[in-house]
Amino acid sequence: QAQLTESGGGAVRAGDSLRLSCAAPRRTFMWYTTGWFRQAPGKEREFVAAISRSGTTAYNDDSVKGRFRISRENAGNTVYLQMSSLKPEDTAVYYCATAQPGSPAREPSSYDHWGQGTQVTVSF
Repeated sequence: QAQLTESGGGAVRAGDSLRLSCAAPRRTFMWYTTGWFRQAPGKEREFVAAISRSGTTAYNDDSVKGRFRISRENAGNTVYLQMSSLKPEDTAVYYCATAQPGSPAREPSSYDHWGQGTQVTVSF
């Protein structure tokens, strides 16, 4: 499978927005479930959002629902995570990953391939 490459991270203030991108060639995201996860220092990797082959989306309702939106461009080469109303507790390294269709989308163990991560830092 093709390599996943995240981009778009940075340092912002609370209330700002960022859009993360995850790129892969050969319409990779049309064939797999794609998820975004994040990991803050000293914490376990946490599910953020996922999009299935059919476009069905899922979110971590407790932490990001209503503020983050996952989408996929039509050619299937890029998946986005639009993050709005950012909070300091959103600070983490954000990873995209792919899983076989039908795998539990919220479980990191479902995902076979991971990007290198992009840092998001939100300050007060």
